[in-house]
Amino acid sequence: MQLEAEQFRVELTGYAYRMLGAAAEAEDAVQETLLRAWQHAGRFDPGRGTLRTWLYGIATNVCLDMLRSAQRRARAVDLGPAVEAGAPLGAPLPPGVWVRPVADARVLPGDDPAEHAVRRESVRLAFIAALQRLSPRQRAVLILRDVLSWPAREVADLLDTSVPAVTSSLQRARATVRRAGTVEPLEPDAAALLERYCRAFERYDVAAMVALLHEDATMTMPPLLWWLRGRERIRQVLLHGDGSCRGARMVPVAANGTTAYWQERPTGPGGAYEPFALMLFETRDGLVTEITTFLDESPAAWGQDGTRAE
Repeated sequence: MQLEAEQFRVELTGYAYRMLGAAAEAEDAVQETLLRAWQHAGRFDPGRGTLRTWLYGIATNVCLDMLRSAQRRARAVDLGPAVEAGAPLGAPLPPGVWVRPVADARVLPGDDPAEHAVRRESVRLAFIAALQRLSPRQRAVLILRDVLSWPAREVADLLDTSVPAVTSSLQRARATVRRAGTVEPLEPDAAALLERYCRAFERYDVAAMVALLHEDATMTMPPLLWWLRGRERIRQVLLHGDGSCRGARMVPVAANGTTAYWQERPTGPGGAYEPFALMLFETRDGLVTEITTFLDESPAAWGQDGTRAE
C-alpha cells in the first residue's frame, strides 16, 4: 500500500497546494494523507473505487481540517492600496498571510503534455490567490472539476453531497474566481521577455528594465505589505533605491508554472553568490505586468543550492 500510494505524491501535493496556498503546508498535508492511508489501509475497497480516488478523499479531508482555523492567504495587491514611490516599507507581515510560491517539480506530475499545460496554468500565483477567496469546499469542487476534470458524480461522492449541490457550488466558485480577475494564458515569448528583463536587471540598467514594463505594472515584495502600481512609480524606486541590487545575478528556476528567478547577491564567503530573493513575473502583450519578489523564501526548499527545482 505504501509504495503504491507514494506514486501519487506529486499530484496530491499539487492538489493540496491549490487548496492551501503554500508549499510547506501542502507537503505536510500529503504526509498526513499518506500516513492515514497506511494506518487505515484495511478500509480501502477496490470494489468501490481506485486507490487514487481514495487518496484524494483523504487529502481533501486533511486540507479541510487544516483550513478550519487558517486565515485566507493573499497577495499584497489584495490586502491594501498601492503606495507612492518613496513610502516606507513598513514591518513584514507573518508568513501565514501570504500565498507562497512552489517549485514545479513538487506539484506538476510529468503526464500528458496537454494536461500538463492546463495544470501549469492552475498553479500560477494569481490563480492560487483567486482560489483563496473561495470557501474550502468550493475550492475542492473547482479544483476537482475544472483542473483535474473529475465527473460531478465522483466529486459528489467524495464530498458526501449531491450532484446538484456540486453543480451549484461550481457555478458560484467560477463566478468568484472570475471577479478576482482573469489569469492571462502564458505567452509564447514570455521566456525571452523575462530573459531580457533579467539581463537588464543584472546590469542594473533601469531604462532597459522600465522599457519592458506595462504601464500598469505592479511590484510587490512579500512579506511586506508595501506595493507599487504603475511603470513611473516603479522607475522612481529603481532609480533611487539603496543600490543593494547592483551586482546581482538572476538564475532561472521552474516555479508556479512559469520561469521564475533567484536573485543572487555576492554576499557569501569571498564574494560567493547567495540566493537573496525569489522573483516571479507575469506578462501580457509582450510586457511585464507583475513582479513579485519573495524576500523571505528559503532556498533550502528548492534544491541543494537554492537554484533548481529538482
